Amino acid sequence: MTYTFSNFDLNSTTSVTDWRRSLEEIYRGRTMHTYKSGQIIPMYPHEVWVVCRGVVQLNTLHPSGDEVLVGFAVQAMPFGLPLTNLEPYQAISLSDVDLMRFTLIELEQSPMLYQGILQHLNRRLQQTESLLALVSNKRVEERLRQILLLLKQEVGIPLDGGGTRLTVRLTHQHLASAISSTRVTVTRAMKLLQDEGWLKVDRERHIILI
Repeated sequence: MTYTFSNFDLNSTTSVTDWRRSLEEIYRGRTMHTYKSGQIIPMYPHEVWVVCRGVVQLNTLHPSGDEVLVGFAVQAMPFGLPLTNLEPYQAISLSDVDLMRFTLIELEQSPMLYQGILQHLNRRLQQTESLLALVSNKRVEERLRQILLLLKQEVGIPLDGGGTRLTVRLTHQHLASAISSTRVTVTRAMKLLQDEGWLKVDRERHIILI
């Protein structure tokens, strides 16, 4: 499914909003690409994607075939083959996503676009550092707590009654892959955090951090 950027609206921080408005002005009417939750997003050697809505999970694979999380691309963040040296490298939509696609030639010809890519790529770098730090923690409950706090920062929405709701639905397998654990172990850790009153899960299976 595709549609134009002028039909799209985002709720975001000031810096993300400013860049989005600049993109609207320069690329008004440009095609938007939509992928449903769980779809693999194709990537090409000379093109970069920018997330306009939703969350993209970025993975690589160990030789054993185990999937390894290397980051989440959220609103305004870029991703693509030109931005990584990992092989293989895979992008999967963790929620329904809307993306814009740019060629490297377009980036070279637009200082505004190039600067925006660098700014939000830096956000990805900071996120990757946080992921590396949490994986070194030996306690699964603490690794789980840290990944949820990271997701709270990236995709959390404060609730009127208190707490923060993660806007994407995460399975226990998603979380297990993110923290290098197993689904059974994550299920057990989730129960411990729920018993502590640190989190709960709503009727739509979204995690709420208290």
